Amino acid sequence: REEKQLELTLEALISQVADLKNSLVSFIYKLENEYDRLTWPSVLDSFALLSGQLNTLNKVLKHEKTPLLRNQVIIPLVLSPDRDEEIMRQTEGRVPVFSHEVVPDHLRTKPDPEVEEQEKQLITDAARISPDAAQKQIQSLNKMCSNLLEKISKEERESESAGLRQNKQTFNPADTNALVAAVAFGKGLSNRRPPGSGASVQSGQPGAGAIIAGASGIQQVPMTGAPAQQQPMLAGVQMTPAGQPGK
Repeated sequence: REEKQLELTLEALISQVADLKNSLVSFIYKLENEYDRLTWPSVLDSFALLSGQLNTLNKVLKHEKTPLLRNQVIIPLVLSPDRDEEIMRQTEGRVPVFSHEVVPDHLRTKPDPEVEEQEKQLITDAARISPDAAQKQIQSLNKMCSNLLEKISKEERESESAGLRQNKQTFNPADTNALVAAVAFGKGLSNRRPPGSGASVQSGQPGAGAIIAGASGIQQVPMTGAPAQQQPMLAGVQMTPAGQPGK
């Protein structure tokens, strides 16, 4: 009965491993040959398929009717350095010979002693932590991850804002060109002058009294060294004689 149960378990495991192997081969083929048109949803579907198959394999191993495979010992009956076609067929060409060189690797049922020792140490350390301490460590780790994600998001937002500010135009090229043309070449400026701007005001010309009378509230400062009596007053404004420079 135990042998029959072991045989059924091995058949189920071989079937599950074959399905998992086919899914891996298909996924690797997509990555190597269809990477240019591969989409992210397709990758997620492949991962979901592999995850489901691994869970099914674990359920088979943890089933109550599954015997403990670690208690089973595999002993090679024949070791030969010659090429074995049956081994080639069963391993799909991966193992051509079944010799003393490949047996320790292919019939290994336990990990390396160093790996096994590290695994035991990790299990021991995990058992020493109380549930409350483990929960606090989980909360602390989640908080650190949240802060890190927030900083990364903030940096991304600031980088995008800086890029938008650099690309945003802050001036009007047409106005700039018009201003440069007006300053350099006088383009667009009017040639008209206000009336009376080009005529010099003299005291003897008619109308000068009216212009000067309008400036009765302005007083000219006399030049240093010039006698005050030589500067005639006209309508309350001191006029500079012809031979002296004005203020």
